[in-house]
Amino acid sequence: MTQNLLSLTLSDEDVAAVNAALSDLESRLSGLLALDNATRRQITKMGDKSEAFVRQTLNVLEQNPDIVPPALGLPEAQADLVAMDRLRPVLSRLHRLTERVADSEMALGSDLMNTALEGYGLLKVSGRNRGLEGAAEALGPASPAAIVGPALLRPSEALAPGAGRARSQYCNAPKAPSAGLFSGPAA
Repeated sequence: MTQNLLSLTLSDEDVAAVNAALSDLESRLSGLLALDNATRRQITKMGDKSEAFVRQTLNVLEQNPDIVPPALGLPEAQADLVAMDRLRPVLSRLHRLTERVADSEMALGSDLMNTALEGYGLLKVSGRNRGLEGAAEALGPASPAAIVGPALLRPSEALAPGAGRARSQYCNAPKAPSAGLFSGPAA
C-alpha cells in the first residue's frame, strides 16, 4: 500500500494570498538585518543565561543616569531591548510555521518517492510483457537501494538480491549491510 503522510491542496488563490501576506511581512520587517557568517562568529552573543544580566544592568543604569556617559548609548540599548521583546513572539511563530512547511514538504516528497519506487517496481515486474522494459530502464537504477540507499529501506528490501550490487554499481558505495546490523524485525 502506498504511503500517504499528507494530502494538501493549495489553490492559486491560496498561494497568492500567502505570497501577499509574506510580502506584507517583508515590508513591515524591512529593518531586519542579514548577518554574514563571519559577523555571526565574531559578534558578542546574548544567550539565555546572559539575558538576565543584560536586563538587570540596563535597569540599574536607567535608575542611575548620573553615572552613565552619553557615549554608552543607553537609550539605543533600551530601544533594542523593546524591539527584541516585540520581535521574539514573531520569530517564534515564524519558526513554528517554517518547521510545519518544511515537514509538510518533506512528507509530500516522501509520499511521492514511495509511490514512484512502488511504481518503478511495478514497471520492472509487470511491464516486461507490455513493452515497458525500455521505460523502466530509462528511469534509472536496477533497485530502490540505488536511489535511497539500503539504510533507508526496510531490512528485507535492503537485503534483497542485487540491492547492494546495484548501489555499488551506480554510486560507488559499499554493499548493503548484513542482516546482523538490523535490530528491528523485517517488515
